[in-house]
Amino acid sequence: MVNTVKTTTVIGLNAYIVSVETDVVNSLPAISIVGLPDASVNEARDRVKSAIKNSGYTFPARKVVINLAPADLKKAGTSFDLPIAVGILIEEEVLNAEQLKDYAFIGELSLDGSIRGVTGVLPLVIGLKEAGIKNVIVPKSNINEAALCLGINVYGAEHLTDVVNHFVETPLNRTFIDVQEYLNRQTEHDYTYDFKDVKGQRKAKKALEIAAAGGHNILMIGSPGSGKTLMAKCFASILPPLEMSEALELTKIYSVCGLLSDEEPLMIRRPFRAVHHTASANGIIGGGSTPKPGEITLANRGVLFLDEMVEFPRQVLEVLRQPLEDGEIVISRAKHSIKYPAKFILLGAMNPCPCGFLGDKEKQCTCSDFQISRYLAKLSGPLLDRIDIQVDVPRLTPTELLNATEKEEDSKTIRARVVKARQIQVERYKDEDILTNAELNSNLIKKYCKIDAKSQELLKVAIVKYQLSGRRYDRILKLARTIADLDGSKDIQQIHLMQALQFKMFNAETFGKG
Repeated sequence: MVNTVKTTTVIGLNAYIVSVETDVVNSLPAISIVGLPDASVNEARDRVKSAIKNSGYTFPARKVVINLAPADLKKAGTSFDLPIAVGILIEEEVLNAEQLKDYAFIGELSLDGSIRGVTGVLPLVIGLKEAGIKNVIVPKSNINEAALCLGINVYGAEHLTDVVNHFVETPLNRTFIDVQEYLNRQTEHDYTYDFKDVKGQRKAKKALEIAAAGGHNILMIGSPGSGKTLMAKCFASILPPLEMSEALELTKIYSVCGLLSDEEPLMIRRPFRAVHHTASANGIIGGGSTPKPGEITLANRGVLFLDEMVEFPRQVLEVLRQPLEDGEIVISRAKHSIKYPAKFILLGAMNPCPCGFLGDKEKQCTCSDFQISRYLAKLSGPLLDRIDIQVDVPRLTPTELLNATEKEEDSKTIRARVVKARQIQVERYKDEDILTNAELNSNLIKKYCKIDAKSQELLKVAIVKYQLSGRRYDRILKLARTIADLDGSKDIQQIHLMQALQFKMFNAETFGKG
């Protein structure tokens, strides 16, 4: 008689319910797995057979047919081992199918019957809950991660015998996790880099504060040794804490990639991904024959830092254009398309020219106009249009370098202002399904970024002088909205708009002139 055991598989970040159908037929002893399994699923035949025997149970001396339904959905990974073993144990009458109708199973089996952890447990369990499954048994090592999903009973098992005993004599303990307790740990983290160690550069610091408060993209341009990389590393210390929805979304991504630790099953800090300029386009956006998230998805709700930005190949930089605009990346393959979130802050740092000293007040630039043009050509106009803030980071003066008595503002103080501004945005957009000013679309800009007649006249002058595109115009308004939030102002004032316009588009002619 055919029995069915529930499990699930994940494609992208979405889970799909899989029914593991088991039948034993009168034929020579063998195991056949059908339903579009990959190599790792097919290898379950030997793992499951040894695990059942070494756990003290009998294995059918006939042919076992396993069907993974729906059959047109590709199955990958080792999480099918446990549900396959459970299906066979039902056929051997070790377990009762009626007891298991409200249960699902996830886990890889060792040859001795112990249950090993798998990747992607959180999205798998969330998918089961959404499908109406009431109970799930997962590997003990994945229990904390799985328990982050509320609304489903989660049990952790270390061995196949634990699963059997759960239904026969000794039930497993249900696991509970206080998600808010994990989120509260964000405030306890000590950062290696702090803005109190950065001398001078007040304009650049203010630009980074605005970027953190509104989720805006930022590019720092300056001479070697002016402090761009140090300030970028300090940027993580002023980012606001994760909202609950952000933490769960980020945890799903890192779970699928196998990057979660047993000690911290929930992502409690915004990611800071520093990418080397040798990274490929697929490494940045994701992909592969079996698509996996790239750096822009791993930086979701956090920061993607591109140091020496113009050293990246132009085709790699150009793939960022669509994700920066849409906040997501769609990877299309012949059989399916996968959508990954990509709402990140792009933080770039670069020299103004090949020698690095264009606009420097102390050292003469030795580059020709042709060299400078070719150097800057890697940053296309459309890409620069999507970068809200472009700020000059000049060389520190001898006074700034030697002045050890002047106390610089620390990251904790700056972060407090950033958090306050973010809270204003979360409250303002609670009915709009967005969290930051950077996520505003054209319709929402009209609703939340209204300006008075004097400000409109100021913008008219700016549009003509800087030849602003429609996209750049929108981004200046969003930037002004963030500056107003940091200032505690309900409306965008002319002074906020003027500050936003200070971060005008960078080019070789205007660099070093303000």
